[in-house]
Amino acid sequence: MIAETVCSAASAAGLGIAVVTAYRKRFLAAARIAAYSLVPVGLVMTGVVGWLADTAFSPTAWAGFGVLGAAWALFAATRAVERRRGSTRADRRAAARGKRRDAVAPTASAPSLGSAARPAAGRPAPSRGTGSGEDFSDIEAILKKHGI
Repeated sequence: MIAETVCSAASAAGLGIAVVTAYRKRFLAAARIAAYSLVPVGLVMTGVVGWLADTAFSPTAWAGFGVLGAAWALFAATRAVERRRGSTRADRRAAARGKRRDAVAPTASAPSLGSAARPAAGRPAPSRGTGSGEDFSDIEAILKKHGI
């Protein structure tokens, strides 16, 4: 009696999590969570503990097999959709690792290598006026140091 209650509660909690996951627009994950959460109820309904008693003629047992079949069908369907999309967890992890290795701005350090001394083509050379230019000389030095 306690085992059935615990399995039913675990299944109800799993189905609740699946609903929340589906609400967040992650339908494949929600279907997989629903499949996992149906397994305990299916095992309870099949009467695994009392398998030899009278499983073969019990309508509850056959309903449990149906629930297990539905869980298996959900697993198979989610795997088929993943294969069709071509994205698996390993692919997403590899893509995430590749993105982390790329520089945010690979040419951002180019001016600090010496091209800051000469103006870029198409840009006019900065005018060095007298008067207020001396006030900003320390700021210009900092900007040049950082390649800006």
